Amino acid sequence: MKKNTNWLYIIAAAGLFSCSGAKHAIVTNTDITTLKYTIAPAPEWTNLLNRTSGWFGADGIFAVPSNGVDKADSSIETTILFSDTMLGDIVNDRPKPGFIMVHNSVALLKGFEPIEENIKFTWKKTASRNEGSFFVPNTPNAKEGDYYWLGDGFVNHSLNDKTYIFCYRVRDTADNAFLFQQVGNALIILPKGSKPPYTNQQQVDAPIYAVDNTAKYPNNYISFGSAIFPNTKDAGAINPDGYVYVYGVGGDNKKVMVSRVKPGNFEDFSKWRYWDGTTWQTDILKSATIADRASNELSVTPLPDGRYAMVFQTDGIGTAVGLRLSTTPYGPFGPIIKIWECTEQKEGKNFIVYNAKVHPSLSKPGEMLISYNVGSFDFWNDVNNHNNFYRPRFLRLTLQ
Repeated sequence: MKKNTNWLYIIAAAGLFSCSGAKHAIVTNTDITTLKYTIAPAPEWTNLLNRTSGWFGADGIFAVPSNGVDKADSSIETTILFSDTMLGDIVNDRPKPGFIMVHNSVALLKGFEPIEENIKFTWKKTASRNEGSFFVPNTPNAKEGDYYWLGDGFVNHSLNDKTYIFCYRVRDTADNAFLFQQVGNALIILPKGSKPPYTNQQQVDAPIYAVDNTAKYPNNYISFGSAIFPNTKDAGAINPDGYVYVYGVGGDNKKVMVSRVKPGNFEDFSKWRYWDGTTWQTDILKSATIADRASNELSVTPLPDGRYAMVFQTDGIGTAVGLRLSTTPYGPFGPIIKIWECTEQKEGKNFIVYNAKVHPSLSKPGEMLISYNVGSFDFWNDVNNHNNFYRPRFLRLTLQ
């Protein structure tokens, strides 16, 4: 177990998990530079995703509790969202010929414990890459060959308990695992109680992806959907202000931005407001940077003392899992606290680690269950030569 040397007086109490806005819990510690915690691998979760038949690898990973409350509950089912997914069989530590990739899949978990009997991995049963995905672009802006990677999702109590899932619309630029570009965002809407294969899904183009032609940094895009926090009473928030907070990332420096909207207006993008560093306004291109050096996927989680922890992979595909603290969910966030050094990149010369985040609904009180993904710059060769490397790894951070 790794123990930090940073000290922060955090009450390790129950009910973490969400994020807030105009009204906030009383902040008992305003220090945004230090944290007292222990952290260690969570092998029981890592092993749960080490599989040899059917689903044998994926990235992405967001957890959406069916009751819409970001708190561990043994009585509910959680939908775990994955992006690019490997399907096939592993024999003698290698995938049998004929394995395929589909662009998204899910697992359904009863309760919040990593118990084999309680989890079911599922995907659309077909052999084609895109047709084998539950969610395939089907909006006016979509082009043939586009596909979805999945962002965060939540159950919206203000709109008939529908589930909302953000999607990144992606287009390949060559036949290579890393030659692709994001070309837009979409929102998937699932009626209450929807189950795979989600034939009742609705899709809408979401104007939460924008290109800033005036920016002086490379990859001058802004894309929201990297993390969601429903700060509402119905969602069980610690100190609800009635807003849903949606986080975005942009540019090579992985700048983080934040928007918010009332849950009843979630589908009306004209009602969304973007934080410009001073106020909430309507122009996505005026979104302020509340943190940088983050990753395309991340999380923002309230701590029991009223502060907020942003967890991410430092520098996008850096080896460190980073954490920043703030007294509000919209910043300013303090310096990066390195909470973990990933070692998987030592197992393969082309391995990368990315997109660390917290899963509140799978975390016990006083803890944060954190995942990060493992991929490769030489993806297809490494899939063939390294047993089950392509899957999330898990950590458990305990507040002290």
